[in-house]
Amino acid sequence: MSISYAPAARLSTLAAAIVVALLVAAPLRAERPDRNIVFFITDDESPTLGCYGDKVAKTPAIDAIAADGTRFTNAFATTASCSASRSVVLTGLHNHMNGQYGHTHHYHKFQSYHDVVQLALPRLLEGAGYRTARCGKYHVAPEAVFHFENVIPGNTRSPVEMSENCREFMTKEDDRPFFLYFALSDPHRGGGEDKTSKSELKPDLFGNKRNKGSYPGIHEVFYDPDDVVAPEFLPDTRETREELAQYYQSVARIDQGLAHLVRILKEADLYDKTLIVFTADHGMAFAGGKTTVYEPGLRVPFIVRDPYNDHRGVVSDAMISHVDITPSLLDFAGALDREKNAPKNPINANKFWKERGEAVAENRNGGNKFNTYHGKSWIPILDKPDAEHHQSIIASHTFHEIQMYYPMRVYRDKQYKLIWNIAHKLDYPFASDLWAASSWQAQWKKGLEAPYGQKTVGEYIQRPEFEFYDIERDPHESKNLVDDPAYASTLEEYKAKLKADQKRLDDPWIIKWKYE
Repeated sequence: MSISYAPAARLSTLAAAIVVALLVAAPLRAERPDRNIVFFITDDESPTLGCYGDKVAKTPAIDAIAADGTRFTNAFATTASCSASRSVVLTGLHNHMNGQYGHTHHYHKFQSYHDVVQLALPRLLEGAGYRTARCGKYHVAPEAVFHFENVIPGNTRSPVEMSENCREFMTKEDDRPFFLYFALSDPHRGGGEDKTSKSELKPDLFGNKRNKGSYPGIHEVFYDPDDVVAPEFLPDTRETREELAQYYQSVARIDQGLAHLVRILKEADLYDKTLIVFTADHGMAFAGGKTTVYEPGLRVPFIVRDPYNDHRGVVSDAMISHVDITPSLLDFAGALDREKNAPKNPINANKFWKERGEAVAENRNGGNKFNTYHGKSWIPILDKPDAEHHQSIIASHTFHEIQMYYPMRVYRDKQYKLIWNIAHKLDYPFASDLWAASSWQAQWKKGLEAPYGQKTVGEYIQRPEFEFYDIERDPHESKNLVDDPAYASTLEEYKAKLKADQKRLDDPWIIKWKYE
């Protein structure tokens, strides 16, 4: 019996082939295996939290995370509309470029361009070795672009229940770190009216159960309308206070859901291996907030706890924007090329769609090249309270509901804010739930001269082409300086800045400077 041996060169080639085959078959391993991510996003919530100085709010869980992390005081959505904002969160691109101009559900049917997949957060984190899951409100499209490996069910008004549903995913024994996208519907309006109110115009329930009912695991916090404080952009009326009482109850419920999520992480010894980000898609759902580009629409809570930071309880006034979220989370995961401000391993869109056999004959990019992010990572400044980030921020709103065409653009730095109401010849359009709000209807019924926050009802509906505010001295946007000759040259300077940024960010609406 004879035994033959393969030549050394052949053995080497065979061994190499086996190694390659094993690598291909095995799941990708993240560069940083102990860097989990929980991204917690609420729906229509302003910085009405104890850690932001709100004396009414009962939010001990998020206050504790702020005390142990970084709280940003100048954080902004790029658009105060649900789907459009979430598309920005998950792409790092303004919605005027990613293509999701408004709502994706029902007959509105907006969606991002297919080739945005090159920069889409869940796909890229999966490619970087993460296991991914979403729980709660989704509200973006196409699904193939914003794909998560796992979809965890849960009532989006029941945050403790949702948190418990995520336990198995977060604590699963797996060599890969996890990315959990946790999205509530609170404190969005909904659930009908509070019929127990003695007012003629009943307040919306903001997702709260009728007759002081409660969700599983929640100790509902009830508020007396006499104890809440109307913010400056709203009229201080009984109708407003009743709605704010409902809103604050919804906010308190969110906090308890977050507390339960943190409890699960701590019990599994994952809390100090997990980045937690807390924010909202945009500001509160009152006329003057949601769907506008005024401060109450764009300002959002933004709190980050990076377990690997040495400094705690940092308060930063750096200007950050929702376009920064995707590059920041990729940076934390070790998947961002900081020099290029792009993924280290971008997805080839042409190859991706060809292999899937989808969208091969569609307009997949709108003429855009999705090579780099509009935002940039804030990971390097989390423990640096004096660090700057952006010198200015841009807002880019086009639609909310399909009936609500009213494009607006904003250029804002820490001193001035310019708003360009591109469709100023139209009356300002209302979201259906904001039009029906008792806080709005009470003033609307009084006529166009009735006060509404810093404006009249008529001024809110009929807006000038430009609004220019000294935001440092006038944070409530009460005095439009457009016709003040003392600010004429500054106004022109800021128009030029806005136009330059529109050009830099490939905003199609830049052509409106030339006609109409």
